[in-house]
Amino acid sequence: MEAGKGDRAAQYLVETDWLATHLDDPNLRIIDCTVFIKYKANGGIHLESGRTAWQQGHIPGSTFVDLFEEVADRESKFHFTMPPAAQFAEAMSRHGIGEGTRVILYDGAMTIGAARLWWMLRVFGFDNAAVLNGGWKKWQQERRPISVESDLPSPGHFIARPCSELIASKEEVLAALADKGTCLINALSEARYREMHIPNSVNAPAESLLNPETHVYLSLDTLHQKFEQIGATCKRVITYCDSGIWASSDAFILTLLGVENVAVYDGSMTEWMADSTLPVEIGRSFKP
Repeated sequence: MEAGKGDRAAQYLVETDWLATHLDDPNLRIIDCTVFIKYKANGGIHLESGRTAWQQGHIPGSTFVDLFEEVADRESKFHFTMPPAAQFAEAMSRHGIGEGTRVILYDGAMTIGAARLWWMLRVFGFDNAAVLNGGWKKWQQERRPISVESDLPSPGHFIARPCSELIASKEEVLAALADKGTCLINALSEARYREMHIPNSVNAPAESLLNPETHVYLSLDTLHQKFEQIGATCKRVITYCDSGIWASSDAFILTLLGVENVAVYDGSMTEWMADSTLPVEIGRSFKP
């Protein structure tokens, strides 16, 4: 493991033991970001907010951020699109996030929602956030305290400072197809990658980055080997999936591993397939 990875892991990934001892920290903001994604037999996608699940029980002191409504561009025809800076800042302020706060993110669905909001916070210039390793599943397995309270903290003052280089556009991805200095990574399952993907991209399923029983991430050494095997050591890495949410998990781990130049293709396959002029590699019949 290279120098610096451990420091990044300590900064951006926290354990349940740590959170349990810091629940009463007045500067801590705990956010549940659960979104459930289910793939239908015909290849379609069913998306469901985790708000109802959060209302039935959650980590004490946590609030729920809806990735569909609160922090997605309301004018976009695609799911989970990055919102305008003002909309994101208003949502984060409402949840008490601002200067001097530490944010812990978790979810109940393989940490994909937590990694997505972590990436969004980085895109808007906020770097004092971490993902809870194991998320809601590990918290429950350890029989830690659960609450049904739903009070919001005092409003914060979130200032958005957009970092546009952390998000890749369709045009950037198209240009990357011929650029040997860019590694394009598909974060969907191997089966979905085989069905259809952007040419010249490699596969690193987000679900393969953690233990399916505990939702705890694999060791940094193991994760480093996984990404090294697919060539994610280029000058630039762009991750994508269906709609930018699984891709954020890969981007999160790459950041932990010390890869500096990483971007998420926000529109991902949903936007790519909407443009018939763009190239795709297709296996069996599939509908996004």
